[in-house]
Order: sequence, then structure tokens, then C-alpha cells
Amino acid sequence: MKHSILAALGLALVSAAPALAANDCPAGGVIRFGVEPYEATALLMPIYKKIGDDLSAKVGCPVQIDITTSYNAEIEAMRAGKLEIGEFGPLGYVLAHQVGHAQAVAAFADANGKPATYTASVVTWPGSGINTLAEVKGHSFGYSDPASTSGHLFPAYALKMAGIDPNKGVTALYAGSHTASYETILNHKVEAGELNSDTITAAKLKNQYDAKNFVTLWQSQPIPLDPLAVYGNMKPSLKAKLTAALQNLELTDLTPAEQSVVGTSSGKLVPTTDSAYDQIRSLVHVLNIDLTKMNG
Repeated sequence: MKHSILAALGLALVSAAPALAANDCPAGGVIRFGVEPYEATALLMPIYKKIGDDLSAKVGCPVQIDITTSYNAEIEAMRAGKLEIGEFGPLGYVLAHQVGHAQAVAAFADANGKPATYTASVVTWPGSGINTLAEVKGHSFGYSDPASTSGHLFPAYALKMAGIDPNKGVTALYAGSHTASYETILNHKVEAGELNSDTITAAKLKNQYDAKNFVTLWQSQPIPLDPLAVYGNMKPSLKAKLTAALQNLELTDLTPAEQSVVGTSSGKLVPTTDSAYDQIRSLVHVLNIDLTKMNG
């Protein structure tokens, strides 16, 4: 589940990738495609099964989708060479690139054919007694996952810029997912917390969002959406063909609602590069986050 800073696209567009030869398929003959659990598995699995089927038709190998149990579980799977492809949140990708040989190659496209973006925000609810970001200090605060970009990195940065220690200046609750974080705020289990634009979109699709239930205290500038990354240590011929396929994949089987969940308004994937996520690295530096401890 996912969030303008656009990539300087250094990867050339190529025509449709040819199907892989039988000996180009991974050991076992299956391409393993991991996805972070940014929304409930029941919502994500049917969508990514369609994406996997589109990719399989393009490259000629079956694609196995794994909605992982946590953000770090996906990073660990790629580090162990158990994934050929992974969709990571921007922060998770920065870590996966550092420790797991992940290489960003594609992103979901917006209506203009550019890599899509999303926003993070810090919100409270009417009647909480909190009216400004600075007033969050000393209150309970809902994050989603420690390795989440919009669910931890950006709201932590916002709190720090408001003079609040994002760890000790609030009573932090890690809900485990964006959906769970959204529900903790909606049900007043925390006094403030993170809420990203993709989560709002998903809630609207289920008729579960009413803007009157939230008060926005801070919102980020546009953030590059989750990259699709390939495992850098795989066979070069497989890596090249998967890269070409992902950079030109048309998600013909997705409904408009399903496209909204993954963050595309064009139904396409387009090239991106590792450098598109340098802004994320900058925030990691500002907050003095030790990425290796996040994946311990």
C-alpha cells in the first residue's frame, strides 16, 4: 500500500520484451514477485495476481505473487535471493538496495506517463484538543511500520521539524499497516497519526472515508511511489528481460478501482532509476536512522 519529485529517467524505453527462453527462467521455472503489505492481503492479492499474469504473458515464465508478512520480510527475502522482483515502499527500497541487491527499474505511471507520486500527512480527529503540529508533543501517535516511508519516515521528519522528538516526544504506536494506522485514528485509539493519500483512496473505494473525521496538521510534498525492483545478482539475461518487460508493462486486466489501489491512473508501468529515491536517503540522514537496525 502507496506516495512533485519525479525521477530523472536514465533508462531507455524499449519495445516489448521477447519471451524468455526456457533456460532463462529461474531455477524452478517460476519468477517470484514480492509485494510489501501496504494494504490487506485480501485486497492486494487479486490485483497483483493480474499483474503477475500480465508479466508472465510477456516473458513466458509463470509468476508467483507473495504479499509478504511485513516490509522487512520482503527485504530479507530479496537479500536471500528468494525474489526476482519486489515492489518496495521508497524507504524499504533504499534499505533493500543497500543490503539486498535491489535495483529499481520501474514504477506505476500517472496520467501523463510519468512515475506516480503520493503524499504523507499527519492528522488528528475533531475534538482531540490538538490544533497544530507542535501540539502533538506528549500525545499518542500512530505510525504504520518502522520501514514505511509515509507511515514512519515522513511523519517522523514532520515532527522533528516541529521540534518534537519523533520517538520520545510522542507515545508511539506501530499499527502494522496503513489500514490499521488509519483505523486507530478513526476509532480515536491514538490522538494523532500518519495518513497517506493512497490509504485515503483505498478507504474511498470501500466507502469508508469521510473527510470530516480527520483534521490535517501537516502534508508532505509529492513522494515518488513504490518502485518495482529486480534482484541485482540474478542471471544477466533474466535481469535484462525482466527489466524490459516491467518498464513497458500495460496493466490491461486491472479495473479503474484496482489501478487506484496500486497508484496508477494510466494503467502502465514506466522506467525509473535508483536516483529517484535520493530524497528518501536525505531524510534518513536528517533523522539519523540506522537502516541496518531497522532490518535487524
